[in-house]
Amino acid sequence: MHRKARPRTLKTLAVAGVLAVAGLAVPAANAANGPAPAAAAAVPAHAVTGYWQNFDNGATVQTLAEVQDDYDIIAVAFADATGTPGQVDFTLDSAGLGGYTDEQFRADVAAKQAAGKSVVISIGGEKGTVSVNSEASANAFATSVSALMDEYGFDGVDIDLENGLNSTYMTQALKSIAGQAGPDFVLTMAPQTIDMQSTSNEYFKTALAVKDILTVVNMQYYNSGSMLGCDGQVYSQGTVDFLTALACVQLEGGLDPSQVGLGLPASPSAAGGGYVDPGVVNDALDCLTKGTNCGSFKPSRTYPGLRGAMTWSTNWDASNGDAWSDAVGPHVHGLP
Repeated sequence: MHRKARPRTLKTLAVAGVLAVAGLAVPAANAANGPAPAAAAAVPAHAVTGYWQNFDNGATVQTLAEVQDDYDIIAVAFADATGTPGQVDFTLDSAGLGGYTDEQFRADVAAKQAAGKSVVISIGGEKGTVSVNSEASANAFATSVSALMDEYGFDGVDIDLENGLNSTYMTQALKSIAGQAGPDFVLTMAPQTIDMQSTSNEYFKTALAVKDILTVVNMQYYNSGSMLGCDGQVYSQGTVDFLTALACVQLEGGLDPSQVGLGLPASPSAAGGGYVDPGVVNDALDCLTKGTNCGSFKPSRTYPGLRGAMTWSTNWDASNGDAWSDAVGPHVHGLP
């Protein structure tokens, strides 16, 4: 892509503040303990994920509050590597975002959560160089991600590492973060197509190793070239068959259908290749969940529990008149 116990406590306080400002009742609590904890909104059975850009690369600049309502999971792109291996940090690009302040951003995170959305911090991207390949770097990664979840109230983390991944140590780090975060932890991944061609690939191995805490893998079905489908045939990007036959690799490779989503660019400008009309995304969703609107490839069975779809990015979607979310959002939410 171009460029909970502990988290729940701060998020609950922030959401309570948003509810109070909106004139909604906040549950009474013991004065010594502060506001009573509020239950986190669960990720919908069929969900739309969108990446929000913490930078200006020519797409529409948005505040988090301006992210389209069809997005159920918002991945804040990106956290940055520090000088310590595995450690990450996050700095809001206030200058690049027209003076958007850290205080406004934090309030917008809480407001999105009050509206039932999940907000996660994304690690990596096309230029991300975060390396988790040792015990020390795994610990640094887990500690720093948990700290960002504490600080901003993020619901979880998105792994979008496009320059290599070590399944042993990434699994260790993610399990540690989940253990601190509690049952409401949201874990998403956005591997490239090559990373999910075989269960022996490090990304696929990681997804399977954290299956018990994994929310969804939204593989990037773009910037890819041709790849193998689950039937052993070669498919070219930019087609419905590319989406369905490659999703089948994950669905038959051990992931639950609820852990599989289709990741596509929101506009032709959002990626170097692989853009498809939103209607093609919907056809692929129908093919996988209902066995209808397939191309030449038709899976041997259907997967009605498929999680949904993802796009890069909410900003490119806005630049294209919200065409992607207007079409794909209602379709995902209407799946069986």
